[in-house]
Amino acid sequence: MSSADYDRDEKRKESIEKETETDGAVHVSASEVDTGAALVYGEHGALDAAEALRVRKKIDYHILPLMCNKTTLGSSAILGIRPATHLTTNQCIIRLGTIFYLSYLAFEFPQNLALQRFPVAKWMSINIFVWAVALCSHAACKNFGGLFAARLVLGMCEGSITAGFMIVSSMFYTRTEQTLRVGYWFLMNGTAQIITGFVSFGTLHIKSSNFEPWQWLMIITGILTLITSLAFWFFFPDSPTNAWFLTPEERAVAVMRLKVNQTGVENKHFKKEQMMEALLDPKTWLFALFSALDNVPNSLTNQRQIIVSSFGFTTFQTTLLGCVDGVVEIVTIWTGVTIAARTDSRAWVAFIYFIPNILGTILVNVLPWSDKVGLLFSVWITGVGTTGFVLSLSWVSSVTAGHTKRVTTNAIMLGAYCVGNAAGPFMWQAQYKPRNHVPWTVIGICYACCMLLLVVIRWMLMAENKRRDAEPLSEDPYDEVYVERPASDGSGKMEKVKVDKEFLDLTDRQNRDFRYVY
Repeated sequence: MSSADYDRDEKRKESIEKETETDGAVHVSASEVDTGAALVYGEHGALDAAEALRVRKKIDYHILPLMCNKTTLGSSAILGIRPATHLTTNQCIIRLGTIFYLSYLAFEFPQNLALQRFPVAKWMSINIFVWAVALCSHAACKNFGGLFAARLVLGMCEGSITAGFMIVSSMFYTRTEQTLRVGYWFLMNGTAQIITGFVSFGTLHIKSSNFEPWQWLMIITGILTLITSLAFWFFFPDSPTNAWFLTPEERAVAVMRLKVNQTGVENKHFKKEQMMEALLDPKTWLFALFSALDNVPNSLTNQRQIIVSSFGFTTFQTTLLGCVDGVVEIVTIWTGVTIAARTDSRAWVAFIYFIPNILGTILVNVLPWSDKVGLLFSVWITGVGTTGFVLSLSWVSSVTAGHTKRVTTNAIMLGAYCVGNAAGPFMWQAQYKPRNHVPWTVIGICYACCMLLLVVIRWMLMAENKRRDAEPLSEDPYDEVYVERPASDGSGKMEKVKVDKEFLDLTDRQNRDFRYVY
């Protein structure tokens, strides 16, 4: 433990001692502990493995199908959004691509605070509804200003989605399960790419004097998103403590399953000290740097179809070939998270999955321009490394405890994601066409840096675990913590009940029993 950590720990113990009564026990208010504690107060028996598995499957059935998100700007660019709205290439790709992520960045922390303060599902539902309206409004845009405003609103709303999904995944699943489930809902982006590809291809055949293909695409995807928002409002749960599809007994099982995480469920009380801990934690910024560098290449999302079109493929061919990107994303993410969950090795799996990305950037730079099939496959394999970012999302949630700290860390990491995405489009300048050697080289360097960061984070977490294992055994002030609640016998009196350490909303630094995964 560093001297700074020691000083913080001593101050924390002093504050706890002030709350300790003569019986040696610590008494805290109910607002300070995790919301899941209310379901598991006091003594309880061992968790039945078969019952826990049944409840987990029930949770999967009700929440995974709804955890899907999608984007359409890349498809719209190739379908004619640029000429129809009198845009230049730089306006369409750089400015519209950037304003989305700048808006996302500006609203990321407020969105995370709202996700902590309000019911998660309801807040996401409202944002998805506004997103749907903004998506449909694209069809009415006739110039850059209209598209600018629509993209601004989309970015504002998007800030709640990935952050909300990360919170929900940590509230319902164990750390190993989070690796798989984050992969499952993220790979649905690949499914959306396939669906959007076929919808885009279909809209190319719509003959209308008033609506162009890209406008039909926006209306269709907007209506689908609107339906999704209603489904979230009525069917998506806010927490395992009040999930509508679980019985009271099943809710207790769902919460008990999470004891192994030592991160609890959630706490609606914002704790400034946890926010400061997140800001001073080195791993927060290492994950943020990884997120930023890994998403500079994400500008390919909006560029990919234009790049493929430049290889000599027709608009129809380019639209259908875009479906392959979705297949690559689905296959690689599914295999990656499955291997990581089975081997409990997030860093090395992510590291290995970046290797095809490096290979792809090299091939795009060295293959002859006439080899359009080779160039096409080179672009496709640069999508394999998406697995690394997916694993980082579940990884950062698994190594961060304390609800306010987790919310703050998520905001920082996703804010860095926005910075990378906002900066990336500026690489694609007209003077670099058609080979785009400069942007592809920058992309390769970013991927190499991400591989290095994965190794550094892994080493740091391993070292911290070893330090904690070597710490001498001492009395833990969090072993005997109680809260007062109305007596269960209905007498109207107050009774003191013990709260397990796992549900005290402790941070990963406060809880010395916490061990990091890597």
